[in-house]
Amino acid sequence: MSSFDLRVVLDFLSDLALNNDRPWFAEHKADYEEARLIFEGFVDEVIRRLSAFQDGIAGLKAKECIMRIYRDLRFSKDKTPYNTWMTSVIAPGGRKSGRFGYGLRLTPEDTMAGGGLWEAKSEQMAAFRRAVERDPQAIFALTRSPEFLRTFGGLKGEKLTKAPQGYASDHPAIEILKLKQVHVVRSFSDEAVCAPDFADSLVETFRAMKPFLDFLGRVIS
Repeated sequence: MSSFDLRVVLDFLSDLALNNDRPWFAEHKADYEEARLIFEGFVDEVIRRLSAFQDGIAGLKAKECIMRIYRDLRFSKDKTPYNTWMTSVIAPGGRKSGRFGYGLRLTPEDTMAGGGLWEAKSEQMAAFRRAVERDPQAIFALTRSPEFLRTFGGLKGEKLTKAPQGYASDHPAIEILKLKQVHVVRSFSDEAVCAPDFADSLVETFRAMKPFLDFLGRVIS
């Protein structure tokens, strides 16, 4: 059970989405700090629970995993200054480590937990495809397990329209080989996020995600 009032976080983010400008944010800085501290405490609690089955994160702090709310506007046509969500990536070494991690994006009416290759580099996808081509049963064992299907429904990501160059169109895992991104996602309603057992649900989601992240860690250096 969680004692963190995530409704406060969702309410602040809802207000921010309607008032995404610096004067409003400055006027409501205390509200932001309250929401940030609640989210930070929640992430610390999730890290503590995750460390029971994920090596390398014991002692990790939420501050090492949480993304900034301030947007990088240098190359964006959208000049709104703030993200309207709070995000964390829990990975050994923190969010900047480059390791595969457990992601949470808290957003009103669109909260998601996920992990995998979101903006895959060409060499990462090449390594993933080689591993799948060589041993398709390994990825099938992960993605066809009842727990995986029940939690995520399957792998997600944009796909090529045809088989990647050099791969047979009749390969048993051709639909996986067509993926240009490889990730898993589970969505949560606001009601679920604000429920006392949300931390339990989130940790169980991450537990179901672990074999997939372990697979990616093994095949992609």
